[in-house]
Amino acid sequence: MPPPSLLIRPSTPADLPAITAIYGWNVLNGTGTFELEAPDEADMARRRDDVLAKGLPWLVAERDGQLLGYAYANHFRPRRAYRFCLEDSIYLSADAAGQGIGRLLLAELMAQCEARGARQMLAVIGDSANTASIAVHRALGFEASGLIKSAGWKFGRWLDVVLMQRELGLGDGTAPADAG
Repeated sequence: MPPPSLLIRPSTPADLPAITAIYGWNVLNGTGTFELEAPDEADMARRRDDVLAKGLPWLVAERDGQLLGYAYANHFRPRRAYRFCLEDSIYLSADAAGQGIGRLLLAELMAQCEARGARQMLAVIGDSANTASIAVHRALGFEASGLIKSAGWKFGRWLDVVLMQRELGLGDGTAPADAG
């Protein structure tokens, strides 16, 4: 019997309960996010709607009807000059770690962002001990671009923020089409 196939697809409103559960688990158990309280489904719906309203992707990874993770891109900062620079976010369910799902989500997210005209993708990784996220980003061509020491306090300890960056498409080699 062949192994179950993984589907990477755009998220839908029907995915929100699973997205909320995945993120909630990461908030309560991980250092990849510096949030301390898990948001409810309505808050996650608002966050997703905000990303989609900007024309940016919010993807999910699904296997046999079970959501295993999600990824989305958002503008690094809200000012218009940052519109070609996006930040990725990737979260997996507890039982999806170590299966390559994060890498597949990130690769598809990068491709979709590049197709939308993005020129830079940033990873703002919570916790310098988050070696899995750092390795996934490095494997897809991200390079270290900075470290913010002791930026957050969670689980009784200081956490660093690791900054990584990768050019998309033409990068900074040419002006974007709507540079005006």
